[in-house]
Amino acid sequence: MSAIYHPVAQCGGLDDPRAADYDRRWLLVNSGGQWVTRQACPAIADIAVELRFGYLVLRAPGMLRIDVPLDVIEDDDSVRTAVLVGEQAVDVVDEGELAAAWVSNYTGIPCRLMKVHPDMGPVHWPE
Repeated sequence: MSAIYHPVAQCGGLDDPRAADYDRRWLLVNSGGQWVTRQACPAIADIAVELRFGYLVLRAPGMLRIDVPLDVIEDDDSVRTAVLVGEQAVDVVDEGELAAAWVSNYTGIPCRLMKVHPDMGPVHWPE
């Protein structure tokens, strides 16, 4: 039995071993700077995730897919911030306006796709 990985925390999972390096690398963050969970927005469970040709590919019912580069980190500090995951402040990088529009349109709430900064230590994800 293989493990299930969730490159975008709380979104659809993958049983692809290549996804292990990307497990919970991204998360959705609401306008208040907090992690969006399935409890807060059940629709995120229907966001399908795939790793394909160097991209994180997101698909959802009624939406065109969006492709986000896997290993690109913006070096512009204006897109870097801290958000709350449980009680922990997590250093993240905003994936931009297109990704924000996509996730906001699908979920129906203003939110953004954020990537955990590679310099961030371990994230303690609440169960």
